[in-house]
Order: sequence, then C-alpha cells, then structure tokens
Amino acid sequence: MARALVARPLTLPYSNNSEYNNSRRLWCTARSNNGRDASPAIKLAVEGVTELLRLFSSKNPRESNARNREKMPPISCVEDVLEVIQDDYQRAYFLTGKFTLDIYAEDCLFEDPTIKFRGRERYGQNLDLLVPFFDNPSLELEEIQKDLCVETGSILASWKLRTYLKLPWRPLISIKGKTTYNLDQDYKIKRHSESWNISAIEAIGQIFGFSSREIDG
Repeated sequence: MARALVARPLTLPYSNNSEYNNSRRLWCTARSNNGRDASPAIKLAVEGVTELLRLFSSKNPRESNARNREKMPPISCVEDVLEVIQDDYQRAYFLTGKFTLDIYAEDCLFEDPTIKFRGRERYGQNLDLLVPFFDNPSLELEEIQKDLCVETGSILASWKLRTYLKLPWRPLISIKGKTTYNLDQDYKIKRHSESWNISAIEAIGQIFGFSSREIDG
C-alpha cells in the first residue's frame, strides 16, 4: 500500500532587517548556474512525457483544479502577494496542487530548467498529473522575501523538495531550488520561474535512478 501524503512545509516570516537585505544583495550576485536550462531535445522529451500523462490520466484536470482553487484575499501590494504565496507553501502546493489560482495572470509564464509554457490553467493541470506519483513527499520553505535584485515587483522563495516516486524502482527526487515570482501592475504573478541546485540532466537522471544525490544543507 502506498504511503499517505506527508507534506511538511516550513515558512519563515517576512523581514526588512538590514543585515538580511545585505546578504540578499550578495545572493543576487552569486546565484548558481547549476540549475541551467536543459537542451532543446530534453525539453521536448519532457513536454512529450507530460502530454502522454495528460492523455492517459483518468482524472479530469479542469474539475480537479477547480476543487483545489483557494480563495484569494484582497490584494493591494507586493506584501499581500507574498502572504498568499506563503499560504500556498503551507499547503505544499508543488506536491498537492492546492494553490491560489487567481493570484496568477491567465497567461502567466511558468518555467523551470526542463520545461517552459504559458497558462495558469495548464500549470494546475500539470500539478494534477504529477501529484498521484509522489510517495512520502516533503516540501520545506526556507525563505521568502521581496527580491531586491529587481526594481519592479518581484518575490523570491527558496525551498527544498524531497519525494519518492511511485514507480517500480521507487526513485528518490531531491532538489533544492528557488522560485522567482514576477508581478504585473495589478499584482498578478506574470512569471513563475524555478532554478535548481542541480542540472536538468541530473534531475531527469534521478527519475531513472541514475542519481540519488541528496540536496546540500
């Protein structure tokens, strides 16, 4: 019998502390290149696998996404958006598909080192496809702050994700990453961009059991 879903998020409070802000500026200039984009061939393969999962899924993604939609509170500033994102991390949205759909622009750009596409509905559908494959998953939010590297509204979150997959060889997926949320003038997220501490090749290798390196610290 598959293990029950266990998501253990850790949220850290918003801070205007000057010492933290100084360290954030250093972080901005030292972002790792380890999570660099995959080659076009790998991206095409990932998109193909995603479409196959969508084709053979017994779920109705649109209905499932509607059930998972969280009610959005009034939004009037970047800090309001940050709080909504924090709440979504408390729901471990990467792992459960339960996120606040309305905080995203309809044509929001979603990207990580292996895939890139537009559309918040499609993002919800992709999460719905992946959630059934997670076994004993854990998502920890390490930090979430307004991004000081850009002048326009932007939020930066760092996190750790660890899960086994419900495949015969039960591979371990272990990634440390950052997600940048770029906002438009209406405080909607127009870009949701992930970077990882491992390369796209290594991330895909984990699925096939070629790499099981634990995330650093």
